Amino acid sequence: MARQERAIRTRRAVVEAAAAVFAERGYTAATIAEILERAGVTKGALYFHFDSKEALARGVINAQISDDYWVPRELKLQEWVDIGMTLAHRIPKEVILLAGIRLSADLQGRSLFGSAWPAWTEVVTEKLVEAKERGEVLPHVTPQETAECFLGAWIGTQFMSEVVSDWTDLNDRISVLYNHVLPAIATPAALIRLDTAPDRGARVVEEVERRRQESPVATEA
Repeated sequence: MARQERAIRTRRAVVEAAAAVFAERGYTAATIAEILERAGVTKGALYFHFDSKEALARGVINAQISDDYWVPRELKLQEWVDIGMTLAHRIPKEVILLAGIRLSADLQGRSLFGSAWPAWTEVVTEKLVEAKERGEVLPHVTPQETAECFLGAWIGTQFMSEVVSDWTDLNDRISVLYNHVLPAIATPAALIRLDTAPDRGARVVEEVERRRQESPVATEA
């Protein structure tokens, strides 16, 4: 167990170091040497987990698709909103998310290591399918099309926030995005019950972290 825990910590350190370098320099300019220095691990330890820079990039991308802050709600549309709003809250603070954004937008590198966009499209599609089955979504809505449209709008909104305010207004911008999209797809009965406030993400993150503190054993498991 001790060896397994060390391996998990080492992998995490490597992923976080790679994310920091990718976020700062981009994929092309990043070097294994700098990632090793930041991670504080040996070359053998790094290559035990990742056999190339491309594999490191894939590891960073995969690490951002996490359900750590996904909370079951009565409304599936609220679950979808919460996923987006917690991401908006976390992106400026978490280097793995920042690196995932930069890597996913690397049009040349995507042929080597892929992108997070298909996975996020799948997540949104699944939530919209569930919401539609529960009668929260209007009959004419096609979940896959809506997910792809939303992702395109999200990417543009994200880029605007980075350029205009260095992410400081991302919560507000994503809240506005949801407020424009939801009236076109949600039933009136569901729409009036949704919380899309700019501070929604912060409140959900606080809720999850409070639950972890109250149930440390369950969290560790």
